[in-house]
Amino acid sequence: MITLNRISKNFGSRLLFEDVTMTFNPGNRYGLTGPNGCGKSTLLKIIMGLEEPTSGSVSLPDRVGILRQNIEDFREFTVIDVVIMGNRRLWAAMQERDTLYSVEMTDDVGMRLGDLEGIIAEENGYAAESDAEVLLHGMGIPPEYFTQKMHAIPTDMQFRVLLVQALFGEPQALLLDEPTNHLDMESIGWLERFLHEYKGVLIVISHDRHFLNAITTHIADIDYETIILYPGNYDNMVLAKTAVRDRAESEAKSKEKKISQLREFVSRFGAGTRASQVQSRVREMERLQPQEMKKSNIQRPYIRFIPTEKEPGKIVLKANHVSKSFDDKKIIKNFSTEIVRGDKIGIIGTNGCGKTTLVKMLVNALQPDNGSVEPGHQVQIGYFPQNHAEIIDRKSTQNVFDWLKQRKTGIYDQEIRSALGKLLFGGDDAFKPVATLSGGESARLILAGMLLSNHNVLILDEPNGHLDLEAVSALSWGLSEYKGTVIVVSHDRDLIGTVANKLFYFENNQIHLFDGPLEEYLASKQAS
Repeated sequence: MITLNRISKNFGSRLLFEDVTMTFNPGNRYGLTGPNGCGKSTLLKIIMGLEEPTSGSVSLPDRVGILRQNIEDFREFTVIDVVIMGNRRLWAAMQERDTLYSVEMTDDVGMRLGDLEGIIAEENGYAAESDAEVLLHGMGIPPEYFTQKMHAIPTDMQFRVLLVQALFGEPQALLLDEPTNHLDMESIGWLERFLHEYKGVLIVISHDRHFLNAITTHIADIDYETIILYPGNYDNMVLAKTAVRDRAESEAKSKEKKISQLREFVSRFGAGTRASQVQSRVREMERLQPQEMKKSNIQRPYIRFIPTEKEPGKIVLKANHVSKSFDDKKIIKNFSTEIVRGDKIGIIGTNGCGKTTLVKMLVNALQPDNGSVEPGHQVQIGYFPQNHAEIIDRKSTQNVFDWLKQRKTGIYDQEIRSALGKLLFGGDDAFKPVATLSGGESARLILAGMLLSNHNVLILDEPNGHLDLEAVSALSWGLSEYKGTVIVVSHDRDLIGTVANKLFYFENNQIHLFDGPLEEYLASKQAS
């Protein structure tokens, strides 16, 4: 059980949430939701004890699994050891035992060793390595990495090890901030199955709508300067929240109409002989006076891509026997394809398999070692890179408005303002230096630029990486409604499932085409 007792948090004059009292119970899986900047990660850090609340206190069980992000602190430890560190009591006992075995044996040392062996047995320490290996395997980490030091394995695998660390040792509570960030679809599926079997308290933050819908039994939503608990998954919460808000707005309008009628009566008869009736209506007006509704912090971008009037040829991109290697590692080998006007293609595969390499060659940002990529007649490509710095210069002194003005020749200021508003850059946000933008802000700025540029082919590499759930939903809608051609790389099953009618999937060092949506692809994989 995790209990928040009158928790408040503010940064200067900005209030995130106030006087929150809430209990998270074992057996329930809670999604912590709200738009970027609302305080989700701050609240999780307060629960973890990594940040102090402005007021209030938190009560936690003894054993809590925490997804950490500080990979540098573990660089000199082996992968297996890092996982076992997830059980702090076990790890401390094992470390002390190993130290005592290297000193002179005395009665006191022998007695202490007996105590430590008892602790290790209580914590199932003699099966710790095999238990850790089971979790590592499920998370898709190759066995050859198990005994290597952390700094010797790929960065995305290091983050997976820290996720396994959080799961290890049967914690009574799990606190996970964006656990799917470094996972492919197969590993996300394994994590979902693990969490469904988990019996403790789970609190998770995720921008993956499909993941939240699959695992959560409750949603704790940060809004209206408080935290509101909804039963069910994310989609259930959105429906319930919308219904409550619509009902409140309808009741407010009804009260306003009634007050207007009463005010008219008072105005007509206030000076006449119907004083008692007038006073009665004045009292009713006071009773009906609506309280000011708190403003929701949910903001929904409006994303609608309009292709250029110049229609491209039937074949918009053609790859001819393309190959690419880095050092001695062959990433893409002899790949050929034709992408047809109107295709909506999702690119999926494990991290490091070559998805970004393929995309960069398609947009001519990277040259193949062999073969060629040819754009079709009148093709105009809009590109969203995984690394935003490829098109947003972090050393630039430009502001948001001026950066957008460069996206299209002869554009009017009003068009820029419109695009900024659609992507939630209001008022003075237009004059923010691009060098100071957060990941979510830079992602929205790139999308605003794509709205203005009227391309007929859109190629996006992990566009959802820094976007909140509302923005990802808006992007999914925008791409699915787009009349041009789309190629999108993502691990987000909701995004790929909504947009793509074909898939390029990486398997056994080859790129394969599946002519159908994600749901059919996943069904075919399960059947095989």
